[in-house]
Amino acid sequence: MNKKQPNLLFVFPDQWRRQAVGLFNEDEVSTPNIDRFAGESLTLNHAISCFPLCSPNRSVMLTGRYPLSTGVTSNCKLGLPIKLNDDELTIGSVLKEAGYQTGYIGKWHLDVPEQSQEPEPASGARHWDAYIPPGPRRFGFDFWYSYNAYDRHMHPHYWQDTPQMIEPNVWSTEHETNVAIDYIRRRDPDQPFCLFVSWNPPHQPFEQVPERYKAMYADKPVKYRPNVWGDGLAQAEQHLRNYYAAVTATDDQFGRLLAALEEEGLADDTIVVLTSDHGEMMGSHGWLEHKNVWYEESIGIPFFIRYPGRIPSGGSDCLLNSPDLVPTLLGLMNVPVPEKVQGTDCSAVFLGEGGNEPASAFICHYPGGVDEHLKAREQGVEINAYGWRGVRTHRYTYVAKRSFGDVALTRLCFDNESDPYQLNPLRFDQAPKEGPALLLERELGQWLAKLDDPFELI
Repeated sequence: MNKKQPNLLFVFPDQWRRQAVGLFNEDEVSTPNIDRFAGESLTLNHAISCFPLCSPNRSVMLTGRYPLSTGVTSNCKLGLPIKLNDDELTIGSVLKEAGYQTGYIGKWHLDVPEQSQEPEPASGARHWDAYIPPGPRRFGFDFWYSYNAYDRHMHPHYWQDTPQMIEPNVWSTEHETNVAIDYIRRRDPDQPFCLFVSWNPPHQPFEQVPERYKAMYADKPVKYRPNVWGDGLAQAEQHLRNYYAAVTATDDQFGRLLAALEEEGLADDTIVVLTSDHGEMMGSHGWLEHKNVWYEESIGIPFFIRYPGRIPSGGSDCLLNSPDLVPTLLGLMNVPVPEKVQGTDCSAVFLGEGGNEPASAFICHYPGGVDEHLKAREQGVEINAYGWRGVRTHRYTYVAKRSFGDVALTRLCFDNESDPYQLNPLRFDQAPKEGPALLLERELGQWLAKLDDPFELI
């Protein structure tokens, strides 16, 4: 392996929406380190979460394949046998084969909870959590300091290579940053590295953030987005300040990671990506503590990428969807993309060399309720034929939705240019016959056919 091959540091806080970045002047949140980093990076204005829910989108981000292909069509949780398919290739698998040191730190959420098989696992894992032992279920990541799913940010725990639980009693994002910095300093200098850092905050519980950050927002008046209404107003009033506090606290830890790269002389040789798995509604459109819907607060994610001397800094309107991450990063690293990958390689676009940009992003949701899955099995019904599917273009969001057990299909068309807060969609009970909605219906139909999706536009 050529020592000049770039390192990859991929950082993704959970549930961090595109609007919650200071430089964008939307949410009133302070992110000075991220703002400075953006000035050195390519900033995408249209980065999209394909399936705005933790497990499904993580499976897509790591494999470059859509949820129906990865097997992760809902959160990996008690009552459902959902997990990342055993035969998937992740970017960790691919880069390990290419000679990289690989590491994963933080939230994983791609495996079956241990309590699904054993009431009292030796690891102490509870609810949706799991210890994943060394081996194929780590999908190519050799250094492991992780957990499956556990939302106690002030009292986190982790596992490495034994079932012995590690309990540091430090805010999770700060502790994981400590571990990441130690990994960077202790790396083998003769091999490039790929390190994924998966922070859980600003995911709920929103109040679990160090008090010094909460104090920064405690007395500040908060301006709500124009689409926050109904019960969403109470949601925003209760949680928005803490959400901002968690983002600012995350910003400090990201600054520490960048400083560590500088101190190690690695800044010029490392591709740094800062993004998220999905957003957070925070009361918009009346949704409470929620993502997993088609609105911009949910599917819109921040995306910054820095590769000094290769990727020009500035803004980009490239429409990047979650499955495009793996092929784009491998393209930037001159590593062959596996044939199974379904996303688009946008590396030439990032490098300023032209290339074809995606015209639309496929977005989706498949039912994830345990009761829904049980009823579907009892009735011999294809559960994945329900939920919602859509396309997001530069201007429009078009969605078709069918609740489990229903025949009726409802379509919504949002013009995000004339209606940026998505307050006045066009509604269709039947397939549209003209205008942009007709073209978007056809585009969605092409996506469904391409992905062998059982959802029917009838």
